[in-house]
Parts: sequence; structure tokens; C-alpha cells
Amino acid sequence: QVQLVESGGGLVQPGGSLRLSCAASGSIFSIYGMGWYRQAPGKQRELGAAITSGGITNYADSVKGRFIISRDNTKNTVYLQMNSLKPEDTAVYYCKAEIRTVLVSRGAYWGQGTQVTVSS
Repeated sequence: QVQLVESGGGLVQPGGSLRLSCAASGSIFSIYGMGWYRQAPGKQRELGAAITSGGITNYADSVKGRFIISRDNTKNTVYLQMNSLKPEDTAVYYCKAEIRTVLVSRGAYWGQGTQVTVSS
């Protein structure tokens, strides 16, 4: 069994910063790609940022230059540093990881989501 637990969401003023964390735990053999997705009310879930096991990153155009994704492989944790936040960044942010366990060669796992609200 694998769990992804996110933390760090909250309310922030426009122009402010937040740092999200997502820790994976359970019967993990190895973790491949990790990423942060977000879903605003009435919209589809979209990719915000992703990072490979080797540290190669990919960002949506809407967050490029403002968000930084990183990971600590020793802690099975992925981070999202969000700077210069805008009201349109308001969404539920979900962590996703592709994980190899003893039973599953490669499966996609999701966190429960954390709310980020950017408002004055």
C-alpha cells in the first residue's frame, strides 16, 4: 500500500509565496516521475510541474518562472515552491507519483489534495 500526503497549502495574498510538500510512504521499491497538478473550480485538472527521477523538470507555461519543483529522493518527497502567486493560481493542488512496489511494476498514485487560495 502506498500513500501520498500533501501539506503546505493555505491562504496567501497576491504576490506572496507558498511551499507545498508531498511525502510518499508504504511499500515503495522506487519512485519514477513526480508532479504537481491543480484543479480550479469548474475546470479540468491540469499539470503544473513535473520532475523525473533524475531531476529533469517540466513546467506549464502559466507557472514557468514563478514555480520551482524539486525532490528529495532520500525522503521520497517532492516540493513545489510557488512564488509571485496570482489569484488565478487558486486551486486544489494534487501530488502524483509513479511508483514501483513489490506487487506493481509501475503504478500512478495521487495525494488527497491541498487547497491553495490566492486572495487579498
